[in-house]
Amino acid sequence: MKASQFHIATLKEAPADAEVVSHQLMMRAGLIKKLGAGIYNYMPMGLRVIRKVEAIVREEMNHAGAIELTMPVIQPAELWHETGRFDKMGPELLRIRDRHDRDYVVQPTSEEVVTDIARQEVRSYKQLPKNFYQIQTKFRDERRPRFGLMRGREFIMKDAYSFDRDGASAQLSYQAMAQAYRAIFDRFGLRYRAVAADSGAIGGDLSEEFQVIAATGEDAIVYCPGSDYAANMEKAEALAPSGPRPAAQEPMQKTPTPGKSTCADVAELLGLPLARTVKSLVLATDELGEQGQVVKTQVWLLLLRGDHDMNEVKVGKVAGLASFRFATVPEIEAHFGCKPGYLGPIGLKQPVKIVADREVAMMADWICGANEVDFHLTGVNWGRDLPEPEQVADLRNVVAGDPSPDGKGVLAIERGIEVGHVFYLGTKYSKAMNATFLDEDGKPKFMEMGCYGIGITRLPAAAIEQNHDERGIIWPDAIAPFTVVICPIGAHRSQAVRDEAQKLHDALQAQGVDVMLDDRDERPGAMFADWELIGVPHRVVISERGLKEGQLEYQHRRDKEASKVAVAQTLDFLRARLQG
Repeated sequence: MKASQFHIATLKEAPADAEVVSHQLMMRAGLIKKLGAGIYNYMPMGLRVIRKVEAIVREEMNHAGAIELTMPVIQPAELWHETGRFDKMGPELLRIRDRHDRDYVVQPTSEEVVTDIARQEVRSYKQLPKNFYQIQTKFRDERRPRFGLMRGREFIMKDAYSFDRDGASAQLSYQAMAQAYRAIFDRFGLRYRAVAADSGAIGGDLSEEFQVIAATGEDAIVYCPGSDYAANMEKAEALAPSGPRPAAQEPMQKTPTPGKSTCADVAELLGLPLARTVKSLVLATDELGEQGQVVKTQVWLLLLRGDHDMNEVKVGKVAGLASFRFATVPEIEAHFGCKPGYLGPIGLKQPVKIVADREVAMMADWICGANEVDFHLTGVNWGRDLPEPEQVADLRNVVAGDPSPDGKGVLAIERGIEVGHVFYLGTKYSKAMNATFLDEDGKPKFMEMGCYGIGITRLPAAAIEQNHDERGIIWPDAIAPFTVVICPIGAHRSQAVRDEAQKLHDALQAQGVDVMLDDRDERPGAMFADWELIGVPHRVVISERGLKEGQLEYQHRRDKEASKVAVAQTLDFLRARLQG
């Protein structure tokens, strides 16, 4: 490929709305171009990266026995009504109507459609297992699309769906996909972790996320350096402290804390560790009538240590709190007789359901609000000053240094970007859509399902977040738009430089190398700056002076300086570098 025949459009500055590095560099390098909020054109340079990602994914999926198909972007709403997701998914699901006033959705995922295919096509256990996959455009109507391709509204995803005759077979399909994903991400040349995850809105019982490690990642990855344990923050368990609970040493006292409404302010005022304080979080659950009206509201009080953060996913799994919301100020004042900031479990105006975090349940002589403005209680103890907690649960995010759930050390935390997710779904969708097959005994059974996604267009952005410097992108070889760029210096005035550049280009192309010959007659500084910004990993510079010395210059994108290579050895040298 010659630069004069391609489209190269780099920018010196990133647009003002480009917040993260990957968004800035993809715009500056001409990989993407914004069309609307969260919607981008994939420009020729960026599309080459996407196609390489797709090719690797397709090869490994085919190798793992998955079968490719394509499902429509626009899907009939009646399928989504069968599973209840038409209403449950909320505003992220883009709903549209055709000229006949029929409801459709723009697919964010395709569990319903693929289950419909399976229930029509798979009749017997002899046809199982099956795994269908597609690489297709998706749309999720994000409230705040941001970070370029990291959180866009339209994107490309590889989604796969396995169908099995029983749970044991489904587990084998799940493990096969998990292994295929490891092979895929190994080939991308990125540092990643596979972490245990919560299944979220898709549902299911077994789930892993594949996270590309990056300091700018949105997700917190919890892992144990001394073992294989890894989980995302929503899933990571905070173990209960080893007992017994310390004995009470202090009397309970009502202590003035004027204007100090946060645990941190109270701890500072009293000269005590923040870990001695307990924060009160007030939630509510509503019981709805047949017409969707609220017929009964239950108020809950969650107690967490002052230096810990509530984990909403864990809270949602507590019995009775699946559909919780945060209580309103009137609800809080009615039950506590006080505005937020000075709340606690003692001296309530109306009963509430109390759930204590595991850590709080083992605390003694703790501090909480007195349900009176400008006052807190110190020296509070379970059993003496208030009844033992009605419910104890893991309610919090883990922190670095917590004991690992596998007992093999303590936890550490790093940042990551989710680029893949595998789920074991069980019969969640097959039951809802009556997707059955005849088993060996002649009786119908529901298919056991799994689903498996990779963010095709998100992955290049994640790769950039992990691989960049002040000059631009540093692509891994496997997904670089071009693997080698040849930069001839002064080619317009030197036939020898033009001939050697063309010769090397043709030789590399004949060996199947993705090579770019920059024949634009740019100044060396501008030429180098473009390719460093774009991130091509291997660069060869050909100059008249170098040819007189029988040498070319080679520089990897990560190298600080160029290396001299004999002209006659250039091909062998490059072949070794590309294989390495």
